[in-house]
Amino acid sequence: MPPTVQPLTPAHFTQVRPMLLNMGFVDSEAALAARFPAFCAHPDWAVLGAFAGETLLGYAAAHDTGPDLRSGHAHRTAKLHDLYTAPGARRQGVGRRLMRGVEAWARGRGLRYLYWYANLREATPAYVGMGYVPSEEVQEGYRLFELDFGAENTRRPHPERGQ
Repeated sequence: MPPTVQPLTPAHFTQVRPMLLNMGFVDSEAALAARFPAFCAHPDWAVLGAFAGETLLGYAAAHDTGPDLRSGHAHRTAKLHDLYTAPGARRQGVGRRLMRGVEAWARGRGLRYLYWYANLREATPAYVGMGYVPSEEVQEGYRLFELDFGAENTRRPHPERGQ
């Protein structure tokens, strides 16, 4: 049975904590624990989990950056900050389900773009395996990915950005 994707709540912190720590760049565990409930409840954030029954298999976190100074809501963008699959659940469609959940969240908010950066080692090949096409440019060991929801069925970066 495929994993189900749903918003995370503060009650999920115990399960997601090791994943967050494994992602790295955590300023302090106490600050992380204090921040997590606010991010789960914030209307401009999607903090999603993929579950097999009650077991968390992975999580994703994306942020709606809001209206643009020059274009208002016409080019509203979200950034995917995190996508993590537990090591024992990798290569089983968990990341793909989470990405589809993030895409659905972005579309449901009327966003035009979703973008993220992926390291060249593990993340870029994983996203390519899911069907996403990175920009040609490599920037300090990362590739840019961008979806343009105004041009359905494309998974290529916007021609004016990222190439």
